[in-house]
Amino acid sequence: MSATSYSGAANAGPRPMSKEEKKVILASSLGTVFEWYDFYLYGSLAVVIGAKFFSMFDETTRNIFALLAFAAGFLVRPFGALVFGRLGDLVGRKYTFLVTILIMGASTFLVGVLPGSESIGITAAILLIVLRCLQGLALGGEYGGAATYVAEHAPHGRRGFYTSFIQITATAGLFLSLIVILGVRAALGEAAFADWGWRIPFLVSVLLLAISVWIRMQMQESPAFQKMKEEGTHSKAPIGEAFGQWKNAKIALLALLGLVMGQAVVWYTGQFYALFFLGSVLKVDGFTTNMLIAWSLLLGSGGFVLFGWLSDKIGRKPIILGGMLLAAVTYFPIFKLLSQEANPALHRAHSEIAVTVAADTARCSFQFNPTGTARFTDPCDIAKAALARLSVNYSVVNTPGSAVVVNIAGQQPISVVGNPQFAAQLGTAVTAAGYPAASNPSVVRMNGAFDIFRRDVLILIALLTVLVIYVTMVYGPIAAALVEMFPTRIRYTSMSLPYHIGNGWFGGLMPATAFAMIAQTGDVYYGLWYPIVIAVVCAVIGFFFVPESKDNDIDQADAR
Repeated sequence: MSATSYSGAANAGPRPMSKEEKKVILASSLGTVFEWYDFYLYGSLAVVIGAKFFSMFDETTRNIFALLAFAAGFLVRPFGALVFGRLGDLVGRKYTFLVTILIMGASTFLVGVLPGSESIGITAAILLIVLRCLQGLALGGEYGGAATYVAEHAPHGRRGFYTSFIQITATAGLFLSLIVILGVRAALGEAAFADWGWRIPFLVSVLLLAISVWIRMQMQESPAFQKMKEEGTHSKAPIGEAFGQWKNAKIALLALLGLVMGQAVVWYTGQFYALFFLGSVLKVDGFTTNMLIAWSLLLGSGGFVLFGWLSDKIGRKPIILGGMLLAAVTYFPIFKLLSQEANPALHRAHSEIAVTVAADTARCSFQFNPTGTARFTDPCDIAKAALARLSVNYSVVNTPGSAVVVNIAGQQPISVVGNPQFAAQLGTAVTAAGYPAASNPSVVRMNGAFDIFRRDVLILIALLTVLVIYVTMVYGPIAAALVEMFPTRIRYTSMSLPYHIGNGWFGGLMPATAFAMIAQTGDVYYGLWYPIVIAVVCAVIGFFFVPESKDNDIDQADAR
């Protein structure tokens, strides 16, 4: 492919995608499949993996490993964006994201063959963390390279459409992981899966790796980067130029605050928080939760390409910001309808049964615990966390100087202090008051993958599909928008950092933040204020300060 194949394509009208362009998109997209495939694998199998690698150690050691695993999953990615973004702007897009896919794929596969701590002791846990950190670093460079590579090959006026295929593979990775986990569990049974079968989804990833590397080895460098290298206009210090000069750093900051942080919270709410809410709050069983999400992903994912294509016609901003605002306005009614259909008895209990915690509110903590290592031991915190885990709505009455007690619908108050039976008594009392028991027959339950032709299941799938459509609105055009904001010479570095800060930090911290907000207020829906506020703030900043980018000439090497 020559360096001029796609440059100067401003005169190119709509035409069928060429075979070479399809190969570019496929090669770039497989890395994003890997990213989200592994992300969900590790998250959903964390309990099993923890038992194999961490459970035999003391609590302090377990907490350290949990913190490091968390850091690898979220906090390390922006550093990977800097490392591989710099490499991509110095050496080239193709070489860099060939390196990232090799590191990422090998790390995922090796988790599946790594001996447990019962075989090699603490070395196993250390190696697992090393693999997770390597993977996190590689992930930080993967998305920026893929988006940049595809956009720099795309004809002018079709970048949104071309890059939307990268966006759809993020959901494809999540969907694939759901199917693999469900299939292996069903084939082996829970006992065998917990013993050794959990390794299979990690081992299967080697097929994705082999295909991806084979395709990427055949690709040529991006035309825009090749042209820049030939002209000698590439940056000698991409990180310093991108973030050390205010004229460029300002664009990266606006990309984060005016586009990416809102996109991130809508993305996580529509897919990961919906999963958490169904399973942890509404007490829907794991199979049904995964199948509901899988069906919604299958039905809604075409929106990635639709909104990517539409953004080439009307612009990136109207679609991305519109998705944020639609989500902010409708999240509360949608999640309340989810509650009403998924667990009607629990939904009624939330509005009909009064529960209060009498405590000195000055002693109550905000229970933000993203790593799972913090311990909240004050009686007020113990009471609130126990009620939140039971999905009970409650209010806190400030009673300074008094013992902490829980009052449930006029029953005998339950004391927390000096009561080793508190948790058991609490569970019995809320059930007696009218909250559904664990065996609640009204909770939705699917008996198979195609058990969808029931009113409650159809309504839930429809609601979850709407959430996925919001995801496609904010995420479908985002790659094109980010690529177009930065000049070629620092594009890889500049776009990668705000993307991974937004998605890794603003989005990744959502479940922990939402649970802390629920525990703080006693309202199972209160956690939704986190994505709503961020989405609205981001939409306002984006509307006033982020320029429309769809007509930008991305072949420019120099900063605008």
